[in-house]
Amino acid sequence: MAQFVDRRLNPRDKSLGNRQRFLRRVRSEVKRAVDKAVAERSIADVAKGGSVSIPSDGIDEPQFHLSRESGEREFVLPGNKEFVAGDTIDKPKKGGGGGGGREAGSGRGEDPFSFALTEAEFLDILFEDLELPDLVKTSLRDAKAKEYRRAGFSSDGTTPNLAVLRTMRVSMGRRLALRRPTAGEVQKLEEELEALRAQPGSDVAERQRIVHLVREIERLKRRQRAIPFIDPIDVRYSRFSPVLVPRAKAVMFCLMDVSASMGEREKELAKRFFILLHLFLKRKYERVDIVFIRHTDEAAEVDEQEFFYGRETGGTVVSTALKEMLTIREARYPVADWNVYCAQASDGDNSGSDSRECVALLMQAILPLAQYYAYIEIADEDSPRDFGGKELWRAYAGLKEAAPNFAMARVAGRSDIYPVFRKLFSKPAAKGAAP
Repeated sequence: MAQFVDRRLNPRDKSLGNRQRFLRRVRSEVKRAVDKAVAERSIADVAKGGSVSIPSDGIDEPQFHLSRESGEREFVLPGNKEFVAGDTIDKPKKGGGGGGGREAGSGRGEDPFSFALTEAEFLDILFEDLELPDLVKTSLRDAKAKEYRRAGFSSDGTTPNLAVLRTMRVSMGRRLALRRPTAGEVQKLEEELEALRAQPGSDVAERQRIVHLVREIERLKRRQRAIPFIDPIDVRYSRFSPVLVPRAKAVMFCLMDVSASMGEREKELAKRFFILLHLFLKRKYERVDIVFIRHTDEAAEVDEQEFFYGRETGGTVVSTALKEMLTIREARYPVADWNVYCAQASDGDNSGSDSRECVALLMQAILPLAQYYAYIEIADEDSPRDFGGKELWRAYAGLKEAAPNFAMARVAGRSDIYPVFRKLFSKPAAKGAAP
C-alpha cells in the first residue's frame, strides 16, 4: 500500500490540518454561504476570499448522550438554591426566554458563525463540481505532449537545479560515517586549554594535560581538513525526465453585446457572468485560451481589460460577433487540434433578418465544430418568468432540440447569475441528478 507524507508547513498562526478537517465537516454550509456571497458581492470583489457566515448549529459536533426515554435519573445540579433531592421540575415552556434560544424575539440568541476563507479556498469551493462538457474530442484523446517532471536527484547537473537540502543531507551522512570532528568538540578542548594556561601555577599533571590537549586539538583540526564539510561527491541536483501526457487544447470564445440597447444593468449582469466564466477557466484549466469579442453593429477582438471595462456603444448586429469568431477560429484554432467553446450574452434585441442569419451561422458553421455553445439572455427585471423572450431568444429556441451541444438560459437579476452558471457548466452526473 502506498503511503504519502505531507511535509508542507502550516500557514503562519494556523493549523492546516485542523482547518482542512473543519472545512470538510462544514463544507455543505460553507458551500451555501459561498454561493450566496457571489450574488451579493460587487464585480470587483466576486473572486476575493474573506469571511462567510454559516449557522451556528452547522458547526455542532456529534456527541453521545445517555438516553432520557428509559430508566430513572435523580440528581441535583450544583449551585442551585431552590431545589433539593426528590423535587420534581416541570419542563420548560416552548418559546420561553431560557435555554439560550437561537431565534430573534424568543430570548437570548446566537450570532451566525463567521469563517474566513482564502481566495484559493473560496474559488475551489465555488467551482468544485463544475467542468467544461466533453472537453476531449475523440480525435484528440491520443494526442500527447512532452512535459518535464521531477525524477529524483543526480550527481551532475546545472547550478539552477542545485538541490541544497539534499546536498547538505548527503554531506552530513558522509561526515557522520567518517567521524569528522565537529567544531563544538574542538572548541570545548580549546576552552579547557585556555583555562589551564590561565592558572598562575601548574603541577606536572596539569602540564602533561596541556601538552595532551595541544596534540589532540591539532589532531582534530588535521582530521577536519582531511574530511571537508562539503565534498564534490556530496553535491546533488534535481533531475527532471520527459513524460508524455495527454494534452487537450481548448479555446473559449466570449461574445458580449455592448450596444445601446444594453443598459447599465444589462451590461453589469453580463459582465458578472463572464467574470465567473473567466475565473472558472483560469482556476480549473491550464490550457484554455480565452478570446474576448465585443460587438455593437461591428465586432472586434479585445483584451480582458477592454472587454470588461470598455465604454464603446452603438447599434446592434449580432451576426458580426459570430463572423468574427469564425474568422479567429479559422486563423488560429484548427478544429483538428482544438476543442471549441463559446458563451454569448445579449439582451436579445436584434433585427429579424439578422437573427435568421445568426441561426444559419450557428447551424451550418459553428455548432457542427463546437463542443458546447451557451447563450445567456439578459431579461427585463420586471418580466415574468414565462415571458417568451426577445427576438434572438425566439430565433435560438429551435436550436435546443436540433443541437444537443447548444444551451440557453435567461437571467433577470444578480441572484440568477450563479444558478444559471452552475446549470450550464455542471458535471454530467450533477445534471442528471438535478430535478
